[in-house]
Amino acid sequence: MELLQSLSTSTFNFLYEIKINYIVDIAIIAFVFYKLLGLIRETRAEQLVKGFLIILIISKLSEWAKLYAVNYVLQSTFTIGLIALVIIFQPELRKALEHLGRSQLFLMPARKSVQNSLERMVNEIVDAAGVMSRKKIGALIVIERTTGINDIAETGTIIDAQISADLLMNIFYPKSPLHDGAVVIKNERLMAAGCLLPLSSNKYISKELGTRHRAGMGMTESSDALIVIVSEETGAISMALEGKLQRFLDTTTLKELMSNALVVEKEEKQGGKRNAKGK
Repeated sequence: MELLQSLSTSTFNFLYEIKINYIVDIAIIAFVFYKLLGLIRETRAEQLVKGFLIILIISKLSEWAKLYAVNYVLQSTFTIGLIALVIIFQPELRKALEHLGRSQLFLMPARKSVQNSLERMVNEIVDAAGVMSRKKIGALIVIERTTGINDIAETGTIIDAQISADLLMNIFYPKSPLHDGAVVIKNERLMAAGCLLPLSSNKYISKELGTRHRAGMGMTESSDALIVIVSEETGAISMALEGKLQRFLDTTTLKELMSNALVVEKEEKQGGKRNAKGK
């Protein structure tokens, strides 16, 4: 009984000493970290942050296990890495400051029907791909999934428009100034056109594939984006995803593959989150 009374007294004293400014202080720090993580999730910098966290955890474990040589190497790597982090994250830091300048930290995302918007986006892209295939108009369309590709969008011209088949065909029309680059789609909106993609470093890609296909494959090697490619020479429709290239697709097959990769996958993730909350 004395132990229980002592614990209850200590708990009461601790709660009594907590001031409202402590709670506000913690809440502000938590909110700032939440927003910073949101900015990182929009880019490939997320993987680098995970790598640094792993190094930090291993460093602490080596210190606890008294592995002094390992700990010294990891501590040195981490110190140098922090300097490199600032250089690598320069675009993200600039974007964060721009967000602060536009006072967008406190805006709440608008609600919308994810399934309907994704299905509409898939239909518009498939319709455009079908027309461009028949007319042999080359196209390269990048659709963001989980890995952020803002750095790719920034290499082109920012458009931020609603997706439509007519807009896509106008962009890739041979006389259009943006037809040579790629179109980047993010959150079911056409964010940018004329974007530059990294070429694939895979030596085993068929030599008959042109720059568009190599750029599409290169994008799948550095992100989980879905890429739709229309060949200017043959009019063939291809889709690149997770390092694999599926060629000579008709519009029905393209729509089915895109729906499985975008619509169904997103519904399954949301369903999993709802079930987890229900439990």
